Amino acid sequence: MRRTPAPPPPRSSVRQRSSAVSPVLTEDITKDAGAAPSGRSPRLGLLTLVTNGLGVLHQLTGVIAAHGGNIHSVDILEPRGEATQIYFELELPGRAAALARECARLKVVQSAEIVVSLQQVYGKRIIIMGGGAQVGQVALGAITEADRHNIRGEHISIDTIPLVGEQPLAAAVRAVTRLPRVRALVLAGALMGGEIVPAVKAVRAHGIWVISLNMAGSVPRACDLVVTDPVQAGVMAVMAIADTATFNIARLKRKQF
Repeated sequence: MRRTPAPPPPRSSVRQRSSAVSPVLTEDITKDAGAAPSGRSPRLGLLTLVTNGLGVLHQLTGVIAAHGGNIHSVDILEPRGEATQIYFELELPGRAAALARECARLKVVQSAEIVVSLQQVYGKRIIIMGGGAQVGQVALGAITEADRHNIRGEHISIDTIPLVGEQPLAAAVRAVTRLPRVRALVLAGALMGGEIVPAVKAVRAHGIWVISLNMAGSVPRACDLVVTDPVQAGVMAVMAIADTATFNIARLKRKQF
């Protein structure tokens, strides 16, 4: 009786990492980023430790440009002695490990590594500012709702700053446009107006949703949405920016609730 040979064992679909490359320099981070919108390259982070001096940023951006990288943001972190950390968030069509290796070859660079981008870690941001009591209640609703969406794959983080006074609030509102990844601003207080109104309009012109509590003053009339209950205001702010929600402020027939 002729015996049928046993079939060969199935081939593993897991690729082995090369031991010659540090894990932080592999393409795994690029894969984890997922598909970018409109077929663009996924966003990743490049963290470098450089020696302080003239032209350091120019040298680094030259290497990034040579690799076809599109820089979205640059952060120069606080110096540590004679060294400084420079963090880039960028899109890269090629291999991330090759970019990190070439940056590390620069004389001014002490180390360079590919890291998970802040976009992937912290995701979209909601800024809540105003009176401390109201800010706390808005944050309660926003954090509770963000948790519900984040466990389903979203990435939404909540930032708060208790502030009082027309000028400090106007300056803080205008500064929102300089913060990365902000999608919504919630103004929580009992009275806001004056210079805060043009600041709100400037933020809205940048495509950032502005939600206000139902308060005295002219600020509510300048906002996209006015909500009486502070907890509900936080919930609606998260729903407005979450891809896992179907809520759309632009489709509302009225803006006060």
